[in-house]
Amino acid sequence: MSENRKFTYDTAMFRDTFENDFTYLNGFLRNTHRYANQNAMTCPLRDKTWTYQDLDKACNILAHALKDDGVGKADVVMYQLYNCAEWVFIYLASQKLGAVNCPINFRLSYGETAYMLDDSKPRVYFYDAADAEMAQRALEKAAHKPQTIVMVDMSGRTRPIAGAVSFEEYVAGRPDTDPGTYRPTHIYDETTRLYTSGTTGMPKGVPLNNINEIMSAHDVIMHFPLNPRDKTLNMTPWFHRGGLYAGGPNPTLYVGAELIPLRHFDAATVLDLIDKHGITYVIGAPTTLEGLCAEQQKKRRDLSHLKGIVTMGAPLDRAACIRFQEMLTPNIFNGYGTTEAFWNTFLRPYDLPDMAGAAGRSCTDDDMAVVNVYPDRLAEPDDHVRKNNEDVGEVIIKAAGKCSYTYANRPEEARAKYYKGWLYIGDLCTWDRNEFLTVVGRKDDMFISGGENIHPVQVEAVLNEHPEVASCAVVGLPDPKWGQVVVAYVVRFNPSLTAKDIDAFCLQHPMLAKYKRPRYYRFVDELPMTATGKKVHYKVRQQVVADAEKGLLEKV
Repeated sequence: MSENRKFTYDTAMFRDTFENDFTYLNGFLRNTHRYANQNAMTCPLRDKTWTYQDLDKACNILAHALKDDGVGKADVVMYQLYNCAEWVFIYLASQKLGAVNCPINFRLSYGETAYMLDDSKPRVYFYDAADAEMAQRALEKAAHKPQTIVMVDMSGRTRPIAGAVSFEEYVAGRPDTDPGTYRPTHIYDETTRLYTSGTTGMPKGVPLNNINEIMSAHDVIMHFPLNPRDKTLNMTPWFHRGGLYAGGPNPTLYVGAELIPLRHFDAATVLDLIDKHGITYVIGAPTTLEGLCAEQQKKRRDLSHLKGIVTMGAPLDRAACIRFQEMLTPNIFNGYGTTEAFWNTFLRPYDLPDMAGAAGRSCTDDDMAVVNVYPDRLAEPDDHVRKNNEDVGEVIIKAAGKCSYTYANRPEEARAKYYKGWLYIGDLCTWDRNEFLTVVGRKDDMFISGGENIHPVQVEAVLNEHPEVASCAVVGLPDPKWGQVVVAYVVRFNPSLTAKDIDAFCLQHPMLAKYKRPRYYRFVDELPMTATGKKVHYKVRQQVVADAEKGLLEKV
């Protein structure tokens, strides 16, 4: 803001207070006295509950350990953990010192973990005992060596890897009083660094500041809506944007509600926990909702406490949506978004099932548009495709409250994705006159066959309508005649399903042009997926060439 600007009032106190005290941490700290004796977190595996006052003390103990270890302003604290109490302690304790908390995917290979260690250079690295071998190999491979390595082990029976200490040893003897760091962060300071899921290559570090933290919490509180009497359970990991921010620690602890950590997804366990604890909101990918439906059919639980189930990672098809509404709760929400800007469009229960398959309309504080695609430049933000639900363009998002508009250590890539306050996601979409968005694929996934553009998501949507198809991924295979031909990787419900059966289904389908039909199939047990439930098409593209050379593709 220009210092020469003329104001009609004295802004000094407002600016000082807003810029230094409007922080996520202060929002949590308000609840430690406002809701001091109210439950903040209950761990089913430990059968232990922390009140807000208890949780604050546990975070203070860790904050003192970190502080004694030299962790301070802007230092990175990296943790590779399953959903657990220690995850929450690190998230909050880091903020008490002005450090950057950096949760990463526990499903990464040791090479990918080493890449992130070198990229963010954490001062302290926490790993889960279950992944000790991976962590050790990652630390050996990485050029950066964290000052301290801490093992988190819920069983209490595992020895740390060489050079590491257990969490209990690390915090032993520390007081539970506030660490005393005055105004640890400014509203623009980085508080959290998340890594993208890497659907198109190596993940990028996305820095989030206090405004992003608070406005993301507000977004969930407003859209669910979430209140201090609610109880949330996320069926997917907290290390990604939809995990931490969609009903995870961020909004739940900001509003004063209760958090139920789930270490591993198991449908029966989730339904039992909903019944036992009276959970009001459950969050997960469509695949986890399918698991809940199947389990609820086997054994009915009392789901009357549920106010809603929020699903992210992929659009819902109409049949699945109706099944979820009938078996689980009529209040199904479907969010669409990115690591960079959280969810940006949203389908509310009153939109479903009529708008199933679409990605929704913009969230309250955001804006969205679909613009033309050019090979050598980004379209101007007002260079829209027609709102006819047919013309395909790139979706762009404006979400200043939830997006920091940059990448850690990647200025060139930031310039390629952010322009004039808009985020150019790379997803190809259509939109209608009411600005409902429908995703048809990614710019990276689109391929050309016989001069025609093929959008894999469109073909996959048709294949998924076959009652014996569980899931699928469509990619292009290089071909001397057509440039590329359509190949489908299919996971079957019924092992007797053949490629000819699916081809016959495609031939009679009214919404699939003949040139878009898969010419080759391969049946597989699973598809490569990110932790957020998104298919990783580039890995399938790498696999299809090798499979063709080995003669593993079935031609129709």
